[in-house]
Amino acid sequence: MKHVAIYPGSFDPITYGHLDILERGLALFDKVIVAILINPQKKALFTVDERLEMLKASLEAFPNVEIDTFKGLLIDYAVQKKAQAILRGMRAVSDFEYEFQMALMNRKFNREIQTVFMMTELRWIFTSSSIIKEAARFGGEIDDMVPRIVSRRLKEKFHQSPSPNKRISCIKNMTRYRKK
Repeated sequence: MKHVAIYPGSFDPITYGHLDILERGLALFDKVIVAILINPQKKALFTVDERLEMLKASLEAFPNVEIDTFKGLLIDYAVQKKAQAILRGMRAVSDFEYEFQMALMNRKFNREIQTVFMMTELRWIFTSSSIIKEAARFGGEIDDMVPRIVSRRLKEKFHQSPSPNKRISCIKNMTRYRKK
């Protein structure tokens, strides 16, 4: 029997932190389905089609990965795809409460599908799609945090290319953000 996991998320955009979890998940599962939740209530920077394109380009080296989208309950999607597990990444304790609640709700709906939590590697602990988007918005250098296609697309979205002055501005804004 093939062991399949669903790796759900908005992937707006995909980061090296996501890829870290995916790569380690592939060591545990025969196949991982990277699935974008289509949530009309969540305002995304990139369209679903743009995210699919970036995922395909970023994941082409992984033959055991399927890329898909879904609407509705994750647990229903997992049943439809005959998955045995849901793969979730966590960066810090702040992620735990929400992820734990979601895992318990999914377990209430279907006890056969397990949630597997993986801690991200230390070098990705501070990264999130929203922080990377914020850094990119102010011209911060993000090339070492996201695949090349994502970096290019973020720069296109914000109509800018990094310059030293913009990086300084970004650092000031990020410092202000952390103090809140």
